[in-house]
Amino acid sequence: MRILLVDDDDKIAARLTASLRASGFVVDRASNGADGYTLGSSEPFDAVILDLGLPKPDGLEVLGRWRAGGLSMPVLILTARGSWTERVKGLNAGADDYLTKPFYTEELIARLRALVRRSSGAAHPLMVHKNISLDTVTGKAAVGDLQIELTAHELRILSYFFHRIGRLVSQQELSEHIYGLEDNIESNTIEVYVGRLRKKLGREVITTIRGLGYKME
Repeated sequence: MRILLVDDDDKIAARLTASLRASGFVVDRASNGADGYTLGSSEPFDAVILDLGLPKPDGLEVLGRWRAGGLSMPVLILTARGSWTERVKGLNAGADDYLTKPFYTEELIARLRALVRRSSGAAHPLMVHKNISLDTVTGKAAVGDLQIELTAHELRILSYFFHRIGRLVSQQELSEHIYGLEDNIESNTIEVYVGRLRKKLGREVITTIRGLGYKME
């Protein structure tokens, strides 16, 4: 899943980016409100971590402009403003969750995973489809009782399909959600990874819709 981190504190952003990537997320970062607004408006993120105390515009204004523009990606506010009135302002502006600084990285990641799951209609961290299961907390996948070893990219693709069961997913959409802005992408990469997943999970699991993309039925 691809995450946008908008925070002007370089130390916090570096630590959090490393932890998120180690947990399987793809992370792009903006260090001010203007860049954060532009990235969030132009790129397809699965969720956003948004600081409120940003150089102008501040986080509340950025969030309000996103929501006014019809953008509905889950937003987790991360801020040093911890009063209940500030929390109410953030939630009323369209935030989905709120965490104050200082924070435990494990809690933030758990909240983020929950937001992504719920936005796709899944409540439980263990996602099951037919005989295939995916634990979104541990990143472990299994076919029946047999655990399957997946590479980082295979896991990202499988996770994306699990969050979109029954939906048509184009190669471009997959690429936009498993790679960040700084990643180098070869033209046939998605096709190669989907092929590897089929070998590990069963060829019938992911269907190719010619000229359109893929579907996990």
